[in-house]
Amino acid sequence: MNTPRNFARRTSTLALAASALALVPQTAFAQDADEDQQSEDRGSALDTFDVIVITGTKTQDAEDVQDVPLAVTAFNSESLEALKVRDVQSLTYSAPNVSLDQIGTSRGTANFSIRGLGINSSIPSIDPTVGVFVDGVYLGFNGGVVFDLFDLDSVEILRGPQGVLFGRNVTGGAVLINTGNPTEEFQGKFRAAVDGPFVDGGRGGANYTVSGVVSGPIVEDTLLFKLGAYYNKDEGYFTNLFDNTNHGAAETKIFRGALEGRFGDLTLTGKLDYFESDGDGPSGQNRGLFDRETFDMSIDNAGFYANEIWTGSVTAELDIGPGTLTNVFGYREYSAATDGDIDSLPAFLFHSATETEQEQISNELRYAMSFDGVELTIGGFYFDQSIAYTEVRDLPPLSALTFYGGGQQDHEVIGAFANAQVYLTDSLSVIGGIRWSREEKDAGVTYVRPRPMCSVVQGTCPTTGTNPFIPTENNGFTDSNSWSNWSPKFGLQYEFANSQVYAHWTRGYRSGGYNFRITNANVFENVVVPATGGNFSFDEEKVDNYEIGGKFQTDDRSFTLNAAAYITKIGNMQREVNQSSPTAGVSQFILNTADATIFGVEAEARMRVSDSLLFTANVGLIDAEYDEVRFDISGDGVIDDADLALSLPRVPEVTAGVGAIHELDLGASSVVSRVNLQYRDEFAYTDNNFGYIQDITSLDANVTWNTPVEGLAFSIYGKNLLDGVQAGGDTQLPFGGPLSNGVNRPFDPVPAAGTLSPLSKGRQIGAEMTFEF
Repeated sequence: MNTPRNFARRTSTLALAASALALVPQTAFAQDADEDQQSEDRGSALDTFDVIVITGTKTQDAEDVQDVPLAVTAFNSESLEALKVRDVQSLTYSAPNVSLDQIGTSRGTANFSIRGLGINSSIPSIDPTVGVFVDGVYLGFNGGVVFDLFDLDSVEILRGPQGVLFGRNVTGGAVLINTGNPTEEFQGKFRAAVDGPFVDGGRGGANYTVSGVVSGPIVEDTLLFKLGAYYNKDEGYFTNLFDNTNHGAAETKIFRGALEGRFGDLTLTGKLDYFESDGDGPSGQNRGLFDRETFDMSIDNAGFYANEIWTGSVTAELDIGPGTLTNVFGYREYSAATDGDIDSLPAFLFHSATETEQEQISNELRYAMSFDGVELTIGGFYFDQSIAYTEVRDLPPLSALTFYGGGQQDHEVIGAFANAQVYLTDSLSVIGGIRWSREEKDAGVTYVRPRPMCSVVQGTCPTTGTNPFIPTENNGFTDSNSWSNWSPKFGLQYEFANSQVYAHWTRGYRSGGYNFRITNANVFENVVVPATGGNFSFDEEKVDNYEIGGKFQTDDRSFTLNAAAYITKIGNMQREVNQSSPTAGVSQFILNTADATIFGVEAEARMRVSDSLLFTANVGLIDAEYDEVRFDISGDGVIDDADLALSLPRVPEVTAGVGAIHELDLGASSVVSRVNLQYRDEFAYTDNNFGYIQDITSLDANVTWNTPVEGLAFSIYGKNLLDGVQAGGDTQLPFGGPLSNGVNRPFDPVPAAGTLSPLSKGRQIGAEMTFEF
């Protein structure tokens, strides 16, 4: 790749991971954590970790992850609790070639990347490369994804395109989040925890969490219920040097209910979730003022965010004929407002506020059948959502007038799919699938410019006509576009002993669309780009993936190795080109900029060396290169080899980690200890590579005492114990500080001017108590 200065460091890290021998999914945690919570007759906590089942293949029955010809990392409820997972972002350091980050400027907005396919945007009209599904319901945009989680049944991370079974916008992969179902027996679980930075200098404050879940029968074997509640109060992790106050404070409430009815061969499960969270705006660091290896920040506007989300689903399952008919209906309503200090300085240079409204419905009907030697799933899908977004910018040094703009969009998708696995022999099978889909988007965009006060969300912003302050230019545009295509898959699987090898080719698509954040309709800073037909739509992105892999396990299941190698060809790559702007602060253009190829290898394993000790490790390597570039992403005025030589954004070349789990049996009680060390390489954040995220080595550990009192446990835990600095982004700004060097260079720790770099939390140490019955 294009950053050879780090080659020696990366090589040594890879050697460490490889020497650990066990490259493994954290699926290992799932079953051993299960056993940790058992009573005295349970045996070792590691005895039954060898069988993990997943639902992501949409077959009639859940499947053992070792039997599935896919690269999957899965977690069940016990492993998620053992890892102290409180949001999806926590799983970033648990799987190879996976980065489940949030952008930080709009709290809770996902910027997920898997196998080098990711985005770097808070614009709500930008579709993801990694789809997120909650209880089978697709989340239509990236807002409100990376928030607090509790009462989870499982999380499955499927790596590589999943277009046949999951549709569009899963070119990098899919993250399946399944919340807990009602139970046949009356039971409950309660948790209280406190953690904080606890570092020299008194950085920030404490973070408190309490939650509880009860579940059981209303009518035995016929009607079951579950009720849960969650409350978190974060006093703010960072210290704002502007006024020496805590920053990053947040308060979150979740209320959840579920009912399950069993009526012979028919099962109905309904779930309703209410989420409310509010707190400070982004904890932005301007790296023209502070070193990027520190948590120092100083902003004159604390900002705020406020989110309210309703999510509901109804799942019907009917055993009929040779299979199971499943219908999943979903509804989501999202409302958010933000205010942030974008200049990240102790002065009023660039502040911005937003408001976003989203509403969606979806329905998937599928029939999964099982015949002698054939597994077949067919289905149809419908999705409809509306999004409205208003952006407000105040930039006193650039304009005495306030900027207003944004966009609204109606989005409809229909699709049909079929997927089958046909066994030619007991060992050899053919895998085939295809999906047809059509989507349509109707959009109205108001350019973000100085204008009289207006709101896109409330319908008062213009999309056509003449701007009174810029008489020669339009206020915006309205337009519609549609795309339809086929996503096929073909492969082979060969199974032997407790192992398998597989190979497949699959194609997926990322949706085309519109940019809600247009600050200049015809000029990309100094590069003039003609607008086709006066609108600014961008085309869909096509991804072809060629993959070979193997899953190997000893007869006693004490050692497991899963590995895969893949080549991904990306056509019409969509990119959000971020540039500092002397007229608008930041300009963000969404274009089909290039074609590219990504080559990668990854492996996960686990080794149980005794009844009480388990080792895990994982490694992922990626090499990504542009094949053709159609836009001057380097910003030097020409399209040439300098553009081809740039690193693709959001592609860490190396991810690697090792871990261990140990159980000490004390007779009537036990102590379970876990430690995990994970490394992620640096990666470019902006296409021109002026903005980047530095590498990090993250160390997590926890110790749990399962007391002699049945169901009662105490834990101490630490996250990011090495206090590594990470940010949600690294966007270049025209406002700098004394550390600015005046020269833009790729992967330069000192920016030419300033940056908007929203900080992520560093070291956290905490304690918790859980009680379940």
